Amino acid sequence: MGLATAKLLGADHRVVIADLSQERLDAAVAELTSDGIEARSAVCDITDRASVEKLLDHAGSGGHHVRALVHAAGVSPQMGSADLVARVNGTGTVHVTRAFLARAGEGDVLVNVASVAGHQLPRILLPIGAFRLAETDPAGFERAIVRRARVGGRKLHSGIAYGISKAFVLWYTRSQAVAFGKRGARIVSVSPGSFDTAMGRLEADHGAADLLKVSAIKRFGKPEEIAAVLAFCAGTAPGYLTGVDILVDGGTQAGTEFKKRPGVTN
Repeated sequence: MGLATAKLLGADHRVVIADLSQERLDAAVAELTSDGIEARSAVCDITDRASVEKLLDHAGSGGHHVRALVHAAGVSPQMGSADLVARVNGTGTVHVTRAFLARAGEGDVLVNVASVAGHQLPRILLPIGAFRLAETDPAGFERAIVRRARVGGRKLHSGIAYGISKAFVLWYTRSQAVAFGKRGARIVSVSPGSFDTAMGRLEADHGAADLLKVSAIKRFGKPEEIAAVLAFCAGTAPGYLTGVDILVDGGTQAGTEFKKRPGVTN
C-alpha cells in the first residue's frame, strides 16, 4: 500500500520512503526511480521515537519541508505476538503522530492507516481509558491492550490485539484533530478491508477471506485502489477533511449490518 501510494504522490512530490529493511527499500527506490519519481529512503523503526525523529529530520534535510506523511507501517496478527502488535500499531502510531505534529504547519497532513478490524470489535472490548495513557505511559497502554485481548483465548490473542490497536488508531486520530488544526494542519485515518498485498495474503486463511462472504464487492481490493484514497487524503485538495476515518472495505461493514436485517437478501 505504501509503495503504491508513493507512486501516486511521486507525480508531484519528492518522496522519502521508510522501512525496517534496507533491502526492501533499495528495491522500492529502484522501482520508483524507474518510473521517473525522485525518491530517497531511510531505515526507520517506528517503535523507537528517536528513529522516527531521525527519519523526519532526514526527509526535511536540504531545506525541504515534509508536507504530507502517509503512515502505512504496521503488523498483522500472523506477523507477531499481541505485545508486538500493540507496540507497533499503537505506540508506533503515537511516535509518528507526535513527531509530525511538532513539525506541522499550514496545509500539512498526516494520514494514518487503520483497518476495518478497528470498526468490528464491540466497544465493551476496547480499553478506552487506557488509550489515554498512550502518550504518557506507553508500557501501561500496551499492557492494557494485551490484557484485554486475552478475552478470546490464546488462538485469538493477536487477532483481538490487532483489532484493539486499530481501534486505537481511529480514536487517536480523532483526538489529535484539534491540535493539528491549531497549526493549520490536518490528520485523517483510512481503514482498508481485505486487500491483495503481502500482509493481506498472509491473513487470507485467518479471517481476511471470510470477510468476502458478507462484503458488497466479492474480491480482494487492489493496492492501487487503496493508494488512490491515501494519496487523495494526503493531497492539498481535501483541505477541510480532518479528524475522521475513511472506510475502504468493499462494503464489508455495510454487508455485515444489513445481512442481519429481516427481508434483506444477498
